[in-house]
Amino acid sequence: MPSVVILGAQWGDEGKGMAIDAFAQRAEMIVRYQGGNNAGHTVVVDGKKTILHHLPSGILHPKVRCVIGNGVVLDPAVLLEEIGRVKQEGYLADDRQLVISDRAHVTCPHHIALDKAAEAKKGSGKIGTTGRGIGPVYRDKVGRTGLRFGDFIEPGRIRDFFRQALPEANFLLTQFYGAEPIDEDSVVALYEGYATRLRAYAGCTYRLVNDALAAKQNVLFEGAQGIMLDVDHGTYPYVTSSNTMIGSVCNGAGVGPNRINRVMAVLKAYCTRVGAGPFPSELHDETGQRLRERGHEFGSTTGRPRRCGWLDLMAVKYAAELSGVTDLILTKLDVLDGFETLRVCVGYRLDGEEVTCLPAAASVYERCEPIYRDFPGWPGSVSAARRLDDLPDEARRFVGFIEETLQLPMAMISVGPGRKETIILNSSFE
Repeated sequence: MPSVVILGAQWGDEGKGMAIDAFAQRAEMIVRYQGGNNAGHTVVVDGKKTILHHLPSGILHPKVRCVIGNGVVLDPAVLLEEIGRVKQEGYLADDRQLVISDRAHVTCPHHIALDKAAEAKKGSGKIGTTGRGIGPVYRDKVGRTGLRFGDFIEPGRIRDFFRQALPEANFLLTQFYGAEPIDEDSVVALYEGYATRLRAYAGCTYRLVNDALAAKQNVLFEGAQGIMLDVDHGTYPYVTSSNTMIGSVCNGAGVGPNRINRVMAVLKAYCTRVGAGPFPSELHDETGQRLRERGHEFGSTTGRPRRCGWLDLMAVKYAAELSGVTDLILTKLDVLDGFETLRVCVGYRLDGEEVTCLPAAASVYERCEPIYRDFPGWPGSVSAARRLDDLPDEARRFVGFIEETLQLPMAMISVGPGRKETIILNSSFE
């Protein structure tokens, strides 16, 4: 089976970068298909942490072709910084390893300025945006006024774009938000410099991906954020600005649904989210703080402390159903070491009644109360486990309950942050 999708089953930050890196050794191509630099995927190799915002996690494997698909929105400044950083670390020695879709949209200074200004104006009603311009650039994409990468690298097009885009953007910035305007000459010079440096990476990525699939190559599709942040099916309006479900692979990479063989959902052994929004199993006590400290739960993109709570299988089951998940990847099992009792949310009660469907209205979802199933914790550490049988009985029962509840098999379990600290149960390309 040459085609595998790895996506997040919670509110992002599930450990997708680690999961992709673990399976990348057998991949020939890895494709990012949605989101932007609001995502942060962390990969740890030999104790060294690398955080990637735009580049696919496979960039740390020299023989893996890395593709940024048309569904991604790119900040050229961030991308260039990231390219320079991985090159300094000895990766991306051959520029042909990276290909960027000429149909991907480019994030510009006015998108970032508008994003920050709009969030600031909301006051206590803030959604919790990363302030990276993601919402505004996707809005321009849908409004057919955006800048695509193919136009961005075309000589002379950048001036034309900003000449059309900045009058409206600057009017909003100055007259509505009371912010500073964007200077046309400065931004044109800046972006023309970026275009010169990035031009060599442009390509027809849908052709590359489909040719690879036709040749039976092993292709991994790397999702960003999580299904519970999907703009349609997530906890709206506390969501991201793109679709994070399985359907976005087809749109964002340019492949047909019949090309996808397996869908792997990544979930933490507990739950986190960043920013505002419903979170029924959230913990506001010392247990939540303990999870945050043990799991190092601070945003890789923003540095903000993440909200922490018990594993919510009601939400994960919803996510798995929406995306036709075939396999599970459980991360950060080691963070639960030493807890006397573990809790798993298996359902919700709303106004005293058990619910069977996740509420669409965030105000209603916030009133849901978790229904818990308790499990005994385990003594000692699971970090040395490399086979399922190496885990304590209590940990195996915890994992088995997840599989039984979701009616899905576990493909991998991470017991530490490093590349080798994993239990592989089902190879992704078999």
